[in-house]
Amino acid sequence: MTDLVVATNGLTRRFGEKTAVDNLDLEIRTGQIYGFLGPNGCGKTTTMRMLTGLLTPSSGSISVLGRPMPDYAEPLKHEIGYMTQIFSYYRDMTVLENLRFAAEIYGMPRRTTKDRIDELLGTYDLTENANQLTGSMSGGQRQKLALAATVMHRPKLLFLDEPTSAVDPETRRAFWEQLFDLVDQGATMIVSTHFMDEAERCHRLAILEHGVKKADGTPRQLMNDLNAVVVEVEGDGLRQVKRALDGTGKTLSTAQVGARLRVLVEISETDPVAMLHSVLQGFPDLSLSVQRPNLEDVFVSATKGTSS
Repeated sequence: MTDLVVATNGLTRRFGEKTAVDNLDLEIRTGQIYGFLGPNGCGKTTTMRMLTGLLTPSSGSISVLGRPMPDYAEPLKHEIGYMTQIFSYYRDMTVLENLRFAAEIYGMPRRTTKDRIDELLGTYDLTENANQLTGSMSGGQRQKLALAATVMHRPKLLFLDEPTSAVDPETRRAFWEQLFDLVDQGATMIVSTHFMDEAERCHRLAILEHGVKKADGTPRQLMNDLNAVVVEVEGDGLRQVKRALDGTGKTLSTAQVGARLRVLVEISETDPVAMLHSVLQGFPDLSLSVQRPNLEDVFVSATKGTSS
């Protein structure tokens, strides 16, 4: 038995002359939360739609739970769950009605449906909302309902497409705790996001840009292997400092973070602090120090083509 849940080889999808996903190779193993990190339009949703069998690849191969897609999309629908980016249930129906509808979609026996719905209402703190119209609920409550409906049939593999894009940070944190509970119960997940803090919660990540995988690994591994040096600059006139550094020497990027300027320097620069000091001779009162990389640094480096 292999623990490989999803595997793709050369996965490509074109829409006319536009290539949305370009020669994508993936290996996703059981018990992981695997993240797709990237901006809107980078190919995250298109990839998910191909992995779930909703979209046919232009070329390449897909294996999901050991079976080729999209050929096995119909039988696999009972083993996977897909939570779309936009709330896809009925706003003019109650929470209870939507959950019953989801159970019918998955062909669940009526004798087990009530107990399962009661369980999910309790798990996702929706018991008091059971008879509330979905359209009158908050974004966070609708998100919990969508997750409850998605896991109604206890799928082995979950696809969550930017599931927290419209909720506050506290709700997002609680949502992720629920995801780890599902993993503890045996589920594997693929989650797309453009939030760095969410991406850092994943077991593994693929960074996508224009449909191309730019990096792949655990968040810690990606940060440790960053092919750049991070230097922070503190002092006055940071906007002028940024303009002086942009596009000079081996400086890859500059970004202001509060009262500091975060600078990425090519790894080939033997003394990045001295190099930056030489560029900034007109700014005598600056403090420069090398810092540990974060995931945003990895993303910037990867999408500039400099990450390993």
